[in-house]
Amino acid sequence: MKNIFKILTAMLVFSVALPAMAFQFPDVPTNHWAAEQMDILSDKGVIVGYPDGTFRPDENVTRAEFASMAIKALGQEHTSVAQPVNFTDITEDFWAYDAIQKSVFFDLISCPPSGEPFRPDDTVTRAESITVAVNALTTEQISEAKAKEVLSKYADAASVPESFLIPAGKSEILNMLVVMPTDGKASLEPTRPATRAEVSVILYKMMEQAKLNPNAKLAEAMRNKTGEGFVVDNASVQGNVGTIPEGTLLPVKVTKYLSSQSNHSGDLYVASNQENFVTKDKFILIYKGATLKGQLLDVRDGKWFVRNGVLILDNSLITTNNDQTVSFVATAEIKKDRNWFMKFVRATLKGEKLEVNPDETVYMKLLRPVKIDLTNGWIYE
Repeated sequence: MKNIFKILTAMLVFSVALPAMAFQFPDVPTNHWAAEQMDILSDKGVIVGYPDGTFRPDENVTRAEFASMAIKALGQEHTSVAQPVNFTDITEDFWAYDAIQKSVFFDLISCPPSGEPFRPDDTVTRAESITVAVNALTTEQISEAKAKEVLSKYADAASVPESFLIPAGKSEILNMLVVMPTDGKASLEPTRPATRAEVSVILYKMMEQAKLNPNAKLAEAMRNKTGEGFVVDNASVQGNVGTIPEGTLLPVKVTKYLSSQSNHSGDLYVASNQENFVTKDKFILIYKGATLKGQLLDVRDGKWFVRNGVLILDNSLITTNNDQTVSFVATAEIKKDRNWFMKFVRATLKGEKLEVNPDETVYMKLLRPVKIDLTNGWIYE
């Protein structure tokens, strides 16, 4: 009986653990040398599979695809670039235009001379992809002699292109140099197109190293921005993510006069925050001037001997300083503070009439929590 119990227990543990061990791509076995990194980056949205659900780890990656993946891996897909550079073979309507511009801005790739092509549809080489990963970091300078020394273990070390020598040496020192598993002496193969599996491991290593030692521009972009404003006492912070919880009251001002006597249910309104919403540590959650939009949910005029007025705002959207428009579910019930005598008069004789002037503060109560990237004010949907 004891043996049967052990077998059943082992089967139960295995059945519970199996889903956690299973990878999401049918053509990537769990023992694939890059399976873990592919799975992590897929969960983060850095890499995606094909429409048929496969990943095709041995396929190649274009330069445009790699630029897009690198920017996503570094969490900079929402960063704005003020002064884009000109490439002769891509225009603003090209699908990866923004990612390519950000790759230049963050010094992942060198700024080209005027009139230079980007070659977005060419396959990215191993040397190019590894160089981008190293460029994302703040690293110690090394000499060519030191680079040759640390690379001497590779079969083709003597033929490494001069332009790749230092990046390759740095990546080897940082344990970022990705090579295909082999039973013999491994090779760098700098000019060979990188596979999707190799790119996944390179990007994963870059992403982890950048958390510790990003280059100067990335360090600034990855810093939680601070400022003064209305303190949201119950907001929480975890790393670069701030959360305003459900039930929080946030002060805003409407842009036009609202009244229980003249407005109707369904009327639209616009409001805005007149100061930053910040955490107790002064991290900016929502920047000043965000636009809130919604409609009047319930409007009933105040009448003599009948009832007090009702004026309830139902907010649905917010547009931030990033020009991002997302769901922002909140409500505000307009009420007036009265002393006990006036409350009695309003309740029994002369029904309350409610109104809101543009210079008055209205407190919106969040009906759903809001998560924000503290480095750039981007709201997670």
